[in-house]
Amino acid sequence: MPHLVVCSLFDLEATARAHGAREMVTLLSDANRVERPDSVDPARHLVLGMNDIAAPRAGLHVPEASHVGDLISFAREWDRSAPLLIHCWMGVSRSTAAAYIVASALNPALNEEVLAQELRRRSPTATPNPRLVTLADRLLERNGRMIAAIKQIGRGADTSHGAPFLLPLEVD
Repeated sequence: MPHLVVCSLFDLEATARAHGAREMVTLLSDANRVERPDSVDPARHLVLGMNDIAAPRAGLHVPEASHVGDLISFAREWDRSAPLLIHCWMGVSRSTAAAYIVASALNPALNEEVLAQELRRRSPTATPNPRLVTLADRLLERNGRMIAAIKQIGRGADTSHGAPFLLPLEVD
């Protein structure tokens, strides 16, 4: 079964190698550059330049609807023959929001609460970026259910960076 792999920049190379990832999403500020693992096809590496903020702030790049639209389009083109790797700086906020969004977009029948609970079970530190989730909720026409589900799981445990984890596209 295809799945998503989520990690921090710190764990990127080892995680890509361990899971055989050939496609990747990077969510980092424009100031942060990432060296793409050799296993990842350059044509299948989506870079979304944004800061990890929930509201506009001077000098920072707030997540926009276009970022979420690009993420969803990219995910829908994923061939699912290998895991899709999603990472951000800490593997806690932007990347966990992106994984939640991708799973929701690729499996519209998936219950938002069930998916959020699975995200929490697999990553005790996950604190999905609320702006990304709100934008996705609107784009995917989930009528606030994604937002409510993420609010329900609350803030994750404090950490210096989240441990890599897998998130399946189907949750029981």
